Amino acid sequence: MERSEAYGFSGAMSGAFLLSCLLFAAISRRQRGPYMDEVFHVPQAQAYCHGRFLQWDPMITTLPGLYLISVGVVKPAAWLLGWTGSVVCSVGMLRFINLLFSAGNFYLLYLLLFKIHQKNKAVSGFQRILSTLILAMFPTLYFFTFLYYTDPGSVFFTLFAYLMCLYGNHKTSALLGFCGFMFRQTNIVWTVFCAGNVVAEKLNEAWKTELQKKKDEKISSKKGSFSDLTRILQFLIKYLISPKNLVTLTALTWPYIILVTVFFGFVIINGGIVVGDRSSHEACLHFPQLFYFLSFTVFFSFPHLLTPTKIRKFLLSLRKHPVQYSLITIISLFLIWKFTYVHKYLLADNRHYTFYVWRKVFQRHELVKYVLVPFYIFAGWTFTDTLKSKSIFWILMYFVCLLAVTVPQKLLEFRYFILPFLIYRLNIPFPSVYRQLLELAFYIVVNAVTFYLFLNRTFRWENSDEIQRFMW
Repeated sequence: MERSEAYGFSGAMSGAFLLSCLLFAAISRRQRGPYMDEVFHVPQAQAYCHGRFLQWDPMITTLPGLYLISVGVVKPAAWLLGWTGSVVCSVGMLRFINLLFSAGNFYLLYLLLFKIHQKNKAVSGFQRILSTLILAMFPTLYFFTFLYYTDPGSVFFTLFAYLMCLYGNHKTSALLGFCGFMFRQTNIVWTVFCAGNVVAEKLNEAWKTELQKKKDEKISSKKGSFSDLTRILQFLIKYLISPKNLVTLTALTWPYIILVTVFFGFVIINGGIVVGDRSSHEACLHFPQLFYFLSFTVFFSFPHLLTPTKIRKFLLSLRKHPVQYSLITIISLFLIWKFTYVHKYLLADNRHYTFYVWRKVFQRHELVKYVLVPFYIFAGWTFTDTLKSKSIFWILMYFVCLLAVTVPQKLLEFRYFILPFLIYRLNIPFPSVYRQLLELAFYIVVNAVTFYLFLNRTFRWENSDEIQRFMW
């Protein structure tokens, strides 16, 4: 890192942290007590603070990673600073843990951008810092910096594991992946993603060697066209059934294999992936979740994905491959028809964006969910098109993980999209400074509106005297 870039990064990170502290103070003044899921998380962490490690709220569905880290930070800090009484493990103190995770995420995002795009010498230090600031301000994640939720910590350990994987420190990566798993069980998918990075790299090397043997066949490992896909899948099967190749891959990924084995042991012993209350977290094949994620990504990356050039390229592709797109359309319509689920929380809880999206868009007419299929197909195409700089094996591996982390979820919840979105956004080529600034301005506006609604537009339910606040 050059000196000017170091100064710029330090200034951006310090400015972002100062802004976060000011917002933190405003939110803590307005909402002093636990709100929403904090009603479960805060008492559980306070029980751990008082040494009651066997106490467990059955309504909590995640493992105790957040509470253990909180106690590990707050108790030594309280001892060093001489804090006693209610200030130790208070709501504000526990929320501040996520502010620290947010600062850590800022640094990790920068390091990941630097590592992933290190071969691109055209990328300036200013662009890296700007992209880091944009991702750190990603609205769905940034909002939960100020509440005692698992998201900032979950993102921190997952991004840290990904960074260590890219640097080849796989044992450290697996250990950090375990920490991420302790925050949210579905993070095991991103441990598989880290292992998949290693596998994709070896596959890409073998594929290039295969191509050199067949110079008459002009196939690129970075194009993923319809005609090449069959040959690539044939190569993939041939490679993976070789005992020698399997031994090599096992030797490279054994730390991840151990962690995944531990995960399956946990699932068997626990009787499922969810701890505590399972009634509202039933797994199902909710394939439209992929369409929702793609729409979510286009919305938050519209400066890169929703451009006249992209639309023209899509229309040309549509004209060139009408049969394939017709087949994709039929499959999409079938998946929406047979596998659309509506969670009771989505219909009942009017404190979230998803409630209004569902009511204002999908509930307008029964046919709306089908009418949106052309947009879903465009979203999928432009999403994949921005990843064309990655190898086809990396893309296949990422999509497998994306399906694994989104499709089993019955509830439409934008928080579930945070990690797949960040990993996608980290891996696309750097856009122009103009598009980056447009993206940052959009994020600032969305954040400002969300925080304004949360702080100032409170309301009450008919059967409750508690003040309700609008949030993600």
